[in-house]
Amino acid sequence: MLLLRAFKSENHFWKYLVGSILIIIASTVGQLPLMGIVMAKLVAEGKGFYNLDETSFMTVLDKNLTLFLILFSFLVALGAIYLVLKFLHKQTLLDIITIRKKLDWKRVFFAFSIWGIFQIIVTIISYYVAPEDFVLNFKPVQFGILAVIAILMIPIQTSVEELVFRGYLMQGFGLLAKNKWFPLLMTSLIFGLMHLANPEVEKMGYITMVYYIGTGLFLGILVLMDDGLELSLGFHAANNLFAALLVTSDWTAFQTYSILKDVSQPEAGFEIVFPVLVIFPILLFVFAKKYNWTNWKQKLTGKLIVTPEVINVEND
Repeated sequence: MLLLRAFKSENHFWKYLVGSILIIIASTVGQLPLMGIVMAKLVAEGKGFYNLDETSFMTVLDKNLTLFLILFSFLVALGAIYLVLKFLHKQTLLDIITIRKKLDWKRVFFAFSIWGIFQIIVTIISYYVAPEDFVLNFKPVQFGILAVIAILMIPIQTSVEELVFRGYLMQGFGLLAKNKWFPLLMTSLIFGLMHLANPEVEKMGYITMVYYIGTGLFLGILVLMDDGLELSLGFHAANNLFAALLVTSDWTAFQTYSILKDVSQPEAGFEIVFPVLVIFPILLFVFAKKYNWTNWKQKLTGKLIVTPEVINVEND
């Protein structure tokens, strides 16, 4: 089992705390180019930056440049994850990704395709049901640049989040609690709280946390049931990539040269909880049928049975 990869005689929970701090530091360092360039431009224009809110900060530079610089920090974080695993835990990236001998790309692309197609269909339906809520935002040159940046960089961003939450921290909390439900709940909660500063939460209220925490729970279930991150990697990449390419607004975390711009008044309604209550359970059913998942209770809530023999096999 994937979580058992953490159980080595030289591994301890405190190492995950140290490793998490190092990864956060690396990510912060990766944000310095964005902060430096924004501040330099504001100074050159004779403007102040001390009272700049997050939304205004994100609009100082060209949207494509801002997006690239935001995503650059995840590239730095990816390097930190690799180094933390290698030197602190004596592990490889594959050790926190899957129990399979190599990454199963078919699983990644299946999850990516099914969620990407769903997003496209929902966007088309939303546009035709309420066209007054959207304006055409398509600019060929800027969109082309966006597409290149998004296709190359967004999968890095989403993969880093999956590696940290569904891989690294899930193993760490599994090592601490020696069960499966605690790492599932803890990583889902932390993943949701990580989005607390997003503009969407400010605009629509804390009910949006139901979606973020629920999404973390859904992705965690995928990982525990499938013993690997492949499905969560594909889903998360599709979610952020198509969001960046299809629809933007003035109140989302990513403001891009997308095809459409949502100009409706942001309101939190049933559509916030609909994916968590309806769509995600349907997807779990689809994945369960395709990959023959069984023994749900044990895989999601059972204890981690740790023996020398198991540890030797899992870490072979």
